[in-house]
This record gives sequence, C-alpha cells and structure tokens, in this order.
Amino acid sequence: MSRLDGFDRILAALIDTIRSGVIQLDRRGGIVAANDCAGALLRRGEGVSDQGGCLHARAPADDARLQALLARALPRTGGPGAGGSMLVRRGLDEPPLVLHVSPVGEGGTETDTGRVAALVLVVDPGSPARIDPALVAAALDLTPVESRVAVQLAEGMTVRDIAQATGRAEHTIRWHMKNIFAKQGIGRQFELVQLVQSLAGRPQPRR
Repeated sequence: MSRLDGFDRILAALIDTIRSGVIQLDRRGGIVAANDCAGALLRRGEGVSDQGGCLHARAPADDARLQALLARALPRTGGPGAGGSMLVRRGLDEPPLVLHVSPVGEGGTETDTGRVAALVLVVDPGSPARIDPALVAAALDLTPVESRVAVQLAEGMTVRDIAQATGRAEHTIRWHMKNIFAKQGIGRQFELVQLVQSLAGRPQPRR
C-alpha cells in the first residue's frame, strides 16, 4: 500500500488482493491511501492522476464530472454523501476506466494517516480479473442468475449494460441486485463490487 502505515491489516490485505484499484479519500477529497494497482495507475497518469494530493482525471471534461461526483460523495456541509459511477477516458486504443465512488459512513473511518471518508474503486475493463460466476454463487450463496449479475457489476458493467447484454429489463436487474444485497447484508453496489472482486483468483473448491 502507498501512503498507508499501520492501517487495519485485515482490510489492507483484502484491498491488496483486489485486482482493481482502490483509492481512499479524506473528507476534503485528499488521497489517504491507494492499493498497488491504483498507485500504478496514478503514477502513470493513466486516465487518473494524483495532483497535489487530490484525485483528478486527465481529460478536462472527465475531470469536471469526477469532481462533481466527488463533491456529491463528500458534501462540504457534512451529512451523508451519495455514491456514483463514471467512465474515464485513457488513450485512443485503450478502453476507458470505470470509477465507482462510495462514501464511507457518516463519520468516516479513522486510520493512522487520516480519516477515510470515501472509497474509489477503479476497474480496468481492458484487463479484468476473470471471476467464475459458479465460484461466486457457491461462496455467496447466490442463484446462477444473481451470480452472473454480481460478476458483471464487478467487471464494470452498469445496470443498463447488463440489461442489454442479457435481454432483461433494467428493473429486473435491480430486483436481482436487491436480493443479493439482502442475502449479503449490504446496501450499496460498491460493497457488492468489493465483495465479488475479493474472490478473484481464489481457487475453486474441489467437487
């Protein structure tokens, strides 16, 4: 982990096993920590970069959208923030990054380097971790349809994308998501994405 010393070891271990980038932000939008994947993206300026300790997108139009997204997740007036997602363009021959921004509770989480108030998950569809829906179904006690929806979300697809790819209505996909949330005791898409991404690369149990 970069910019991170002594943070809860269990959470840190989980974050570093995720093959997508995870960036932790404080209440002012400053970067508190980033896992190895996100750190590499930031250093290369690949769609996103660290400018003065804050997260920015390379393209001006994308950056304007990103800052608006962060402002909703980290309202200056305090109180609960709102999560959201967006695409961030890179080079001409590279697929865009998918960014999921999620506030962390009302007061944030205290670490040795600062109070984490929001998490940003950066998914690179160009090199996605291969996640086996059957493994996800077994690990999370999901139906085959629910596990496929969960995997597609974790790979950066939106509800609309999944509906179009599967020939189902968007409200049907959201209904499956609601069932998944209830089974896992979670309430946000970001939490589901983190959970499924954490299973990437885990060996499938013998039958």
